[in-house]
Amino acid sequence: MEDEAIPISLVAHTVFCRRRAWLEAAGESVESAAIQFGQDAHRRVDRAGTSEDRSRAVAISSPELGITGRCDVVTGDPDEGLEVVEFKSTPVRRVPVVTEAQEVQLTLQRLCLELAGYSVRRLAVYFVNHETRVEVSIDDRMAERALEWLVETKAVLESATAPPPLELDPRCARCSHASVCLPDETGRDGKARRISVADPDSEILHVQTYGCRVQLKSHRIEVVKGQESLASIPLERVGGVVLFGNADLSSAVIRELLWRRATIVWCTGRGRVVGWASSAETPHGLERAKQHVLSQEGSLPLSREAIRAKIVNQATALRRHGFAEQGASLRALARQVGMARSIPNVLALEGEAAAVYFSRFPAFLKGTNAAFFTDLWPGRRGRGAGDPLNILLNFAYGLLVAEAVRAIAACGLDPAAGFLHSSSRNKPALALDLIEEFRAPIADSVVLGAVNNGEIGQRHFTSILGDWRLREAGRKSLVAAFERRVASKLMHPVFDYQVSWRRAMEVQARMILAVLEGTRDDYRGITTR
Repeated sequence: MEDEAIPISLVAHTVFCRRRAWLEAAGESVESAAIQFGQDAHRRVDRAGTSEDRSRAVAISSPELGITGRCDVVTGDPDEGLEVVEFKSTPVRRVPVVTEAQEVQLTLQRLCLELAGYSVRRLAVYFVNHETRVEVSIDDRMAERALEWLVETKAVLESATAPPPLELDPRCARCSHASVCLPDETGRDGKARRISVADPDSEILHVQTYGCRVQLKSHRIEVVKGQESLASIPLERVGGVVLFGNADLSSAVIRELLWRRATIVWCTGRGRVVGWASSAETPHGLERAKQHVLSQEGSLPLSREAIRAKIVNQATALRRHGFAEQGASLRALARQVGMARSIPNVLALEGEAAAVYFSRFPAFLKGTNAAFFTDLWPGRRGRGAGDPLNILLNFAYGLLVAEAVRAIAACGLDPAAGFLHSSSRNKPALALDLIEEFRAPIADSVVLGAVNNGEIGQRHFTSILGDWRLREAGRKSLVAAFERRVASKLMHPVFDYQVSWRRAMEVQARMILAVLEGTRDDYRGITTR
């Protein structure tokens, strides 16, 4: 950042919170009501222009100070002295009180103008929602303080690691970046304090109909096949798209989704992820570089915790279905994983646990549909499986990988650079790492529920071409069951607040990010009881 001018607004962020300034500089952007209020407040002054003695959106900079910015409104005669007014809103604090961050922002604007040869006689903040103007004093002490904050901002930006989050600070409750900063999740005091971590107000669009096309029309995403319209969704409601098999996506939709930082995932008709696209404007480039370095050798602590949590969740499923003895043996294996001395040792224990778990898995199926699946079950099979139960599991795992890719891309990490799974075979290794702890409580649970309640049965499969294949109606039923599951809530076992399973995946991805950036010492997987 030595040769790059620092935005004055970023200095103001530093005054509010050093970690927030670091996240802003790293490229983290969020949508919130407070930000929308601020954008609305600036709308009347965002367009540059001059009328009589009033100028709007005035660009300013100072090579001497190394800063750049923009004044909302500048009025007055340059010979007699200018007046600088900053427009603000107060959706959270609700009182028209000037903060230190606003004072620093206005003072740095004043210093830029003065170094350019102008005289500034007055500073003020205009609170739009109160229609109230508050004067800001001009004095040498505030100028000194503003320059001190500028130096502090430079130090924050030059740091290789993010500043630690605030502890027990009321600012976190009203910060728009709380959902990406995760101050409680990454704190070092060991305490989990409830904060408002909202789920994204959007939907994941799953496109499965053979030969259909996804296109853009009048700010809506439409799914069409021939002359028939299959679906129409407002663009703002789509948080990501997952396509299966021979489904086409227009370049206009791709462009709009990437501009909005929404992830697109392409899968085979059987659910295997074959590729994805995400915005080039990704945050945390330095942490992504650290991820690739660590991925080359693997990470034993992250690998141990991912598999430990996976086995514990398998043990819980065994106990819930009446296999307490086998569940206890898996918990013993999970404890061994926690003490494993190498990644191959972790993988060996994972395989031992999987053998026990899947040997009992068909017995989890109940009802009239159970025999169709259990009679054809050859044991657990991955890619290329030809029996109905493995086909359902593989499809559900594919949905889970697509969710993990979206969660990982959202926090700026690379889904392909893993710590347990090898990145050498062109697969989404980190996504595969992340889903380990979610396989039993999400994917396996979805398959079991769909079969046991009759949502999916023999009628949803065909064997015309030799192997069993899942019909389109079966895929739609499984996707619907999956969406219900990821939208359901759990109490996060580490941080003790309610969160949806979909949001939990991003929380876990951000915990990995926190380990990489140095604000958290260890990773903790989600386990069910």
